[in-house]
Amino acid sequence: MTQIRVAIAGASGRMGRVLIEAALKEEGVALAAAFDRPDSPFIGRDAGEFSGAASGVALGGDAAAAIAAADCLIDFTRPEGTLAHLAHAVRLGRSVVIGTTGFDAAGKAAIAEAARSVPVVFAPNMAVGVNAVFRLLEVAAGILAEGYDIEVIEAHHRFKVDAPSGTALRMGEVVARALGRDLSECAIYGREGVTGERKAETIGFSTIRGGDVVGEHTVLFAGIGERIEITHKSGGRMPYALGSLRAARFLAGRSPGLFDMQDVLGLR
Repeated sequence: MTQIRVAIAGASGRMGRVLIEAALKEEGVALAAAFDRPDSPFIGRDAGEFSGAASGVALGGDAAAAIAAADCLIDFTRPEGTLAHLAHAVRLGRSVVIGTTGFDAAGKAAIAEAARSVPVVFAPNMAVGVNAVFRLLEVAAGILAEGYDIEVIEAHHRFKVDAPSGTALRMGEVVARALGRDLSECAIYGREGVTGERKAETIGFSTIRGGDVVGEHTVLFAGIGERIEITHKSGGRMPYALGSLRAARFLAGRSPGLFDMQDVLGLR
């Protein structure tokens, strides 16, 4: 089996460590490089140290050199860092898997432009189960199109910096599209004071931040006399890592283009 050589960005962070652990175990994947900010105290140490398994790959501080050593970059850092790494990948002709969230419109446009030069998987959530939920929501929204109020509730750990989560927003987009609505026009991101009665066409979002919650998402369809809830709960970060490696394998040998996990899983 041909091995896909991956470079992991943000290697000493919470997600980076899990990605390295997964890459060291995944068949068909080889950890070629791991990197972080040049001022990280972990520079020079074995990248597998965090998971208790020697990898033979030293954690570096040179993003360009790390990306050059790999076939595919996997990035779950911050928008500004991801875009800088993406520029290196385009220059070097490397494929990219982006799990970073919190991009503004300009950032998303930059990713789409990069995908004209290299193949990119960009998704708000890499977990296979979450992407199955996206499909379930599409079906449910079509059935529950009338007489049901829709709310998206999400919870994450105290360190998450963007809200609502990218996954929650994608859930809202999936439901809105199935209902023929524009999420930018019907989304409600907070309620306070005398808000008046709920408008039927709105999609509400509620955000919870606290502790070490990895990620929980629920879409509530509330009708008269009944509620339907579609929920995904993450017990750890490994599902995101495994989905990312699956995406890296999907990109091997592909022409430039912008893909997401629905493409990777054949759900289009």
